[in-house]
Amino acid sequence: MATIRFKALQELFSRQAQKVEYPSLKASDYFGINVFDMSKMKKYLSKEAFKSVEKAMKEGTGIDRTVADQVAVSMKEWAISRGATHYTHWFHPLTDATAEKHDAFFELDLEGRPF
Repeated sequence: MATIRFKALQELFSRQAQKVEYPSLKASDYFGINVFDMSKMKKYLSKEAFKSVEKAMKEGTGIDRTVADQVAVSMKEWAISRGATHYTHWFHPLTDATAEKHDAFFELDLEGRPF
């Protein structure tokens, strides 16, 4: 077992660092662009749903199921418009651990193939 670990470390340390091209020299130009924030919610949600979410955030109240469903659909639509193909639902169950659910956005064509 130790041999496998040493081989893995040897492979890891033999790799060259990848060059990263940043979209701008200022991180503030691109930081947070992939966050479904209030301005994006305002664009994608109905007025009533947006007001309900805004109130919940300001007052710490809950939102009803229909609004939650609209937020989920709107977030998915926004994410796909940004090129998202997969998503992760990261959550904290009551077990002092974290958990994740990974899924993908795809549909089947008329022959049953994914696209």
